[in-house]
Amino acid sequence: MQPATNFPRSLYTPSIFALISSEISMQERMKMKRKFWIRSLVFVTFILGTLHFLATGAAGQSQGLLATKENRRSVVYTEAGEITALDVSNGQKDFGSYHMEFFTLDTRSLLLPVLLHADMVFYVHTGRGTISWIDKNKVEVLQVEPGDIYRLEEGTVFYIQSSGDSNREKLRIHAIFSTENPTKCLPTRILSSKKNPQEICWKNEKFSARKSAESFIGGAYSNIADLVRGFDMEVLQMSFGASVEVIEKIKRTEKPPLIIPFEVKNESESHNSDWKGVFEAVLGMRTDDVLNGNVDKKAFNVFKRKPDVENRHGRSITLTQKDVKSLEGSSMGVFMVNLTKGSMIGPHWNPKATEIAIVIEGHGIVQVICPSNPSGFGIEKFTTKKFYVKEGDVFIIPKFYPMTQMSFNNSSFVFVGFSNNGKKNHPQFLTGKWSVIQAMDREVMAASFNVTSKTFEHLLAKQKDEVLLGCEGCAEEVKKKLEEEDEERRRKKEEEEAKRREEEEEARRHEQEVRKREEERKREEDARRKEEKEEKKREEERKAKEAEQRSVEEEEAQRRKEEEETQRREEEEEAQMREKEEEAQRKWKEDEQRARETREKEEEMRIRKREEEVQRERERMKEEEEVGKGEKRKGKHKGDVIRKSNEEKDEAQKKEEEEEDGMRKGEGEIEKGEEREKIKGREM
Repeated sequence: MQPATNFPRSLYTPSIFALISSEISMQERMKMKRKFWIRSLVFVTFILGTLHFLATGAAGQSQGLLATKENRRSVVYTEAGEITALDVSNGQKDFGSYHMEFFTLDTRSLLLPVLLHADMVFYVHTGRGTISWIDKNKVEVLQVEPGDIYRLEEGTVFYIQSSGDSNREKLRIHAIFSTENPTKCLPTRILSSKKNPQEICWKNEKFSARKSAESFIGGAYSNIADLVRGFDMEVLQMSFGASVEVIEKIKRTEKPPLIIPFEVKNESESHNSDWKGVFEAVLGMRTDDVLNGNVDKKAFNVFKRKPDVENRHGRSITLTQKDVKSLEGSSMGVFMVNLTKGSMIGPHWNPKATEIAIVIEGHGIVQVICPSNPSGFGIEKFTTKKFYVKEGDVFIIPKFYPMTQMSFNNSSFVFVGFSNNGKKNHPQFLTGKWSVIQAMDREVMAASFNVTSKTFEHLLAKQKDEVLLGCEGCAEEVKKKLEEEDEERRRKKEEEEAKRREEEEEARRHEQEVRKREEERKREEDARRKEEKEEKKREEERKAKEAEQRSVEEEEAQRRKEEEETQRREEEEEAQMREKEEEAQRKWKEDEQRARETREKEEEMRIRKREEEVQRERERMKEEEEVGKGEKRKGKHKGDVIRKSNEEKDEAQKKEEEEEDGMRKGEGEIEKGEEREKIKGREM
């Protein structure tokens, strides 16, 4: 494996800073340095992460069909025990995602009470102990030993205690968690009255993946004590009816690890005294009653069941809901295969279930064939997958994928596992008396293989009826091929690395030459830019002087233009003033002439009127003289008429005098207006 610094020389070159010429500022230097180191760090991180992923896989997740023991992530680790976990998924829609955990408890240890968030099916690998849970306010206790299988439903509160015998093995339990349930059908009226129940039936493969993924967001289970501590003190005090001191102790007591040392018979041990009261308060019952409850549950033990298949090459057993009562209502099944030394299982596939297997003893080889060859499985493209497995490894076999397992000549190969179909799954074998090839028409099968019937008969002639077969050296041969393939891949990788280093060296030399030419070109470019800059500066100065001269000339022209405009405007105003004065003089003369003519006309009219009145008066007086001057009554009347006539004359004369005064005043006003106009014209 090449060192981490073996990344492209284009990114890592000690002389890279020679690219920076002396004209570049210090700030630009620092900026390029930061950019270089950031790129280098990102590249190294990517390379190391990729190599680590290829070597070990993502932490706590299955990589393809195999997850080695080293892939597990640690959930709990104490002196009393540990829990590791693994999430498995084969990438198929009908399989979903499953969570697995591996419990290991030392003798005289206790897994504190937890609340299950999903169904848990488990297998006891080694050791002995008890699993207790609360069912309808009653403590159910299950005594477990190697080979036991049991299921706890979601929502169950349980805890595990290992045996107190120090001579016994550690209690090891392999568990798988799933929220999948058997097929459910909703009432027809909820969805549509036009559909029958079969059409609206929800099958677990349609919703299990989503529900399973949602269930493990907060983990497969939660600590009961943590749930209690989450509430306020007032809520706990009212709920439990306990004193403030007890509630404060529950809230403030240091949280213990999930797995602790514990021995029921010796209650005086100091490491138990701190949390014992808390444990009792949470469960609502005495610790002695809980941990020493009556054993009234029994688990199914695979070693006490007659194998489905057994011969000198091994044995196999498959368990479903019909076989194990505790699995009723679950979608999970359990199987165990034990291959003796130098044996194999004949090639076969599962038509209804995907299997998740855990190697519990020995080591072996697993070979899987992709049933078709479109894009392959997951992110990998393959038609055949072979891998070596050892104790603690987990491998997945999707349904319809033909497979075979082989043991080595020096050890047996035992694995136990879970299938995602709780019903009976009948494996379809390619060899043996249950072989589908044996059952099919020989001529049809010969045509399928594109061989003659005789050749096909020779293929089946020596076939054994057994499905567990002897195969000495098969695993070794496959492992040898795997090692050769690994060696070939390593050799090719080394060659690629060497070629890459040569290319990087060549690229580095080329880069140096390019950089040297670039520096020379840059110096010439800088000199040219400098000359252009000076020429541009001179041109700008010349243009600035010309612009300044043009500006002065434009200002002078503008000033002359403004003076001429001012003079022209003054002359126009003087001409307008003279015209106004002449117009006023002419208007005054016209008004005076009209007034004189009006006065003359009025004077003529008054004279004519006075003459007419005098004439009328003379005529009247003449008539009166003719009528008779002696008549008193008529004389009196005439006197009144004369007096009235005289009054009218006086009134007319007074009116004429007033009109003459008005005309004189009007003429005075006209003269004053003309005088004001003249004064105003002189001021302007």
